[in-house]
Amino acid sequence: MIAVGYDTATGKLRIMFKQGRAYDYCRVPAQVHEGLMRAGSKGTYFDRYIKDRYQC
Repeated sequence: MIAVGYDTATGKLRIMFKQGRAYDYCRVPAQVHEGLMRAGSKGTYFDRYIKDRYQC
């Protein structure tokens, strides 16, 4: 992933992946976003805690 954006008001998380595609995830709790930003491996964290959980 090359960029991450987060809207605290709506909980919308946008992730831009290396392949150039951006994906939105809805109602993501702030602590999940914070965990992603702190993660040593963002890809592993994404796979474990975000992928297939917060679809819009």
